[in-house]
Amino acid sequence: GADLRDANLTGAKLIGAKLRNADLTWAKLIGANLRNADLSCADLAFAKLSGADLTNIKYDEDTIWPEGFKP
Repeated sequence: GADLRDANLTGAKLIGAKLRNADLTWAKLIGANLRNADLSCADLAFAKLSGADLTNIKYDEDTIWPEGFKP
């Protein structure tokens, strides 16, 4: 349930991070490593995800992605 709105996480190593219910609205995750992270119920509306490594992430139907983004 972390509040990471507008956070600049460019290039961050978030391998296996537990980001369940996190608010990542407008977060900059460009080139971030999110391998095996739990993004269940997370809000990533308007997040910047270009070049992010989303290998084996966990998410569910309540995860909110940027418009047009498909994991």
